[in-house]
Amino acid sequence: MWDYTEKVRDHYLHPRNVGEIETPDGFGEIGNITCGDALRLTFKLDENGRISDIKFKTFGCGSAIASASVLTELCKGKTLEEVKKITNKDIADALGGLPREKMHCSVMGEEALEAAINFYESGGKTSLPPEKQGTIVCKCFGITDKEIERAIIENNLKTIEDVTNFTKAGGACGGCHGEIQKIIDRVTGTVRETPGEPVRLTTLQKIDKIREVLVSDINPVLSQDGGACELVDIDGNDVYVKMKGHCSGCAFSSMTLLNVVEKKLREKVSDQLVVKLS
Repeated sequence: MWDYTEKVRDHYLHPRNVGEIETPDGFGEIGNITCGDALRLTFKLDENGRISDIKFKTFGCGSAIASASVLTELCKGKTLEEVKKITNKDIADALGGLPREKMHCSVMGEEALEAAINFYESGGKTSLPPEKQGTIVCKCFGITDKEIERAIIENNLKTIEDVTNFTKAGGACGGCHGEIQKIIDRVTGTVRETPGEPVRLTTLQKIDKIREVLVSDINPVLSQDGGACELVDIDGNDVYVKMKGHCSGCAFSSMTLLNVVEKKLREKVSDQLVVKLS
């Protein structure tokens, strides 16, 4: 489904600096295996204060592995002041670009590096990046308002989908979409007009339209990876579906649910719909 560059494929198939340094000077751990992505980064400084060795361990997709791998190459031989300037955009650029839906992997690398530096500078007291000290907005992935604000500012994000692509916030149950939109509006200075009365559909009309879109627009996309989506129930604007085939139990089914299923149903049926797993 994703169009990867040769550099991404190379770093995924032949990752550099895999492992963990014993008694490291810097230690950072970001993410959670239960959420689908986790990264541990450790580094050692030489007598001149430069990173002489840096290693990573990650649980995640090919983009996560490639992002961590290229990050270690970007850091080797540099001082902490130099590596502090490395951003998620630098990581993605070093890979020749990442699919927008996978940019959160580069953000995870940037955050793990910050966490490792904080560990060193605090004398081992903390490895949390400052953004993790904010208020949790997305409970599914533990993403704070500060993390979302930073991603919006640094990457010029405009939509909820953008925020999900870069942070994973809102990529599971969708319950935080309203709060994410408020943060986007506040950061970008957007003033929203009161929308007009939406077109009302009966439950039967919604069911018919949703089934039609599943057949014509969504399942043909999912079938490319051996998956499918089936309508289970509708409760108001809440659409309950079941992921089938390779999409069933996939660690990234929540991203597919938002970026493929919900996005297309909102576009074709109603922008008020919220898709949830049954």
